[in-house]
Amino acid sequence: MNDIYSRLNPWQKTQVARHPGRPHFGDYAAALFTEFTPLAGDRKFSEDAAIQAGFARFLGKPVAVIGQEKGHDTKSRIKHNFGSARPEGYRKAIRIMEMADRFGLPVITLVDTAGAYPGVGAEERGQAEAIARSTEACLNLKVPMISVVIGEGGSCGAIAIATGNRVYMLEHSIYSVISPEGAASILWRDAARARDAATQMKITAQDLIQFGIIDGIINEPIGGAHRDPDAVIARTGETIAGALGELSALDPDALRKDRREKFLKIGRTLS
Repeated sequence: MNDIYSRLNPWQKTQVARHPGRPHFGDYAAALFTEFTPLAGDRKFSEDAAIQAGFARFLGKPVAVIGQEKGHDTKSRIKHNFGSARPEGYRKAIRIMEMADRFGLPVITLVDTAGAYPGVGAEERGQAEAIARSTEACLNLKVPMISVVIGEGGSCGAIAIATGNRVYMLEHSIYSVISPEGAASILWRDAARARDAATQMKITAQDLIQFGIIDGIINEPIGGAHRDPDAVIARTGETIAGALGELSALDPDALRKDRREKFLKIGRTLS
């Protein structure tokens, strides 16, 4: 079994990342944080349940927590829109980040979405603008921001809450500009070639750490995170704690500079 999971191809990792039994935001929130107080609404239009956000204590210290929740069964998946947020979700995230900045609280985000919701209503209410402003809010934070891709990191729907000082991925999670099915439909007009697209897109944690897009990989139990949720959640907590300890020495200006330089250098090569 160990040998099999050490040789998963990108498409197989995509299936593991999407496994319905994989721990979701709610599982991490319950295990890693105490006194978690979720806040609702964007104060502009309505509440969006795909993004859960609020304040809590992590190892006894106050933090802001933001993440995408996919749900575990039919009822909860419909409630959370399968983790695909509308503009209201990203505007809620902005509200939480601004409050965290005001009170000097680190921001921890847990990313798990196939992408932002592409519906007509979402577009009419400014989906692209909300995503852009959420990304901007991440970059402007004067407090530490730690992001972890715990399942799918789908396109701008993920980056909107993942522009952190440190970005980590679980071993079998994926992070991409578009889903393999979407890329296959564009490149070959055949969604059935998603396996080929996944391979060409370099979407695995192992690929992305080589490109400098992420800062570390969190090991999963043999078989995937759903095989031993408690173990992978504990490892995630240890990684977050280590990153916060490292970043605590930086002042606000240094934190912003660190974050901006991290993302500006992505894709650049040394001459």
